[in-house]
Amino acid sequence: MTDESPSPPPPSCPSARPEMAQSVIFGVVGGTVAEPRVGYLEKALPVTPEILALSGPVAPGEVFRFAAPCAGGGCQHFDGARCRLAQRVVAELPVAVDRLPPCRLRPTCVWWKQEGVEACRRCPQIVSENLAPTAELVRAATP
Repeated sequence: MTDESPSPPPPSCPSARPEMAQSVIFGVVGGTVAEPRVGYLEKALPVTPEILALSGPVAPGEVFRFAAPCAGGGCQHFDGARCRLAQRVVAELPVAVDRLPPCRLRPTCVWWKQEGVEACRRCPQIVSENLAPTAELVRAATP
């Protein structure tokens, strides 16, 4: 007899790039250049050329937040056991929201599993391609 139960989904990186395998869009960047804020989608969308084209003349990373399966040892932020980016986001960045955002990625999110509420309270200010990053964001993002 074989176990036919589905395997759990892989851990998700909430700071992925659109070109990564199985990448999805889980948020849209709003706010201002100086103070961007991600609004979370009710359902993650697969990355397609048509959706990426909606970013118009700017890079998709300025408009969308992407997630993909965690690359583990293939990622410059992974130390063999933990995501250092998640650690630095919590250590370096101020809290962005008082309440947890309604994020559908949370059940598989590496940042949530590793850093919990503190990562989620900072997550809405993360923009992959930020034209005016704060000094704290630069420090957090530097491997």
